[in-house]
Amino acid sequence: MFSEWSAFQNQVLHYLNGDSWDRMLRQGIMLLTRFCQDDRVQVSRPRQNLHIKFNRTVTGKNDFVAYVDAIGSLDGKRCLLEWKTSSSRYPEEPDGLLALDPQLVFYSWTTGIAEVAQVVFVRKSLVEIQYLRTTITTAQREEFGRLVDGTIRRIESADFLPHSGIRFPQNPCSSCPYVGLCLGKQKMAERPLGAPSRSRES
Repeated sequence: MFSEWSAFQNQVLHYLNGDSWDRMLRQGIMLLTRFCQDDRVQVSRPRQNLHIKFNRTVTGKNDFVAYVDAIGSLDGKRCLLEWKTSSSRYPEEPDGLLALDPQLVFYSWTTGIAEVAQVVFVRKSLVEIQYLRTTITTAQREEFGRLVDGTIRRIESADFLPHSGIRFPQNPCSSCPYVGLCLGKQKMAERPLGAPSRSRES
């Protein structure tokens, strides 16, 4: 860890929220120490069971590809494992909330493994590790499979439904060259790409 982390010490990196190379190193050491002390996660044969590639054929010529963080056990129970880092705790209420995580549903559908878990390394002043687990049901996996099939059919038929990407304060719609089409403003839509926008459109 020290040699790998040291390789980035002199890189031009931008740190947020008062972070620095030294602070992140200290937090990393404390988190890994806590993780080892907890001794709740086991991954046998790590060369085969860490960062695993899964291919699932969804049509005759299309594969869905997933890279799963690990397959191992949490508290002695076999499950699919996903590592996360966060500056704040993940919510644990209401009960069953984790089963709604689309990434976990996707991984469960791809691998066929119902038991899934997130190991969240929380980077706070007092570091913490959350061990969250849930079960993805057969019905959820089947629903996700139908969603995948429907999405592929729409892609193959070039059926791309319009949807808003608006999100404040970072709003990708404001810089999208096709915003005129969405707003129904012909002059804006006909403006050449890269042309400066006006403050008011008729």
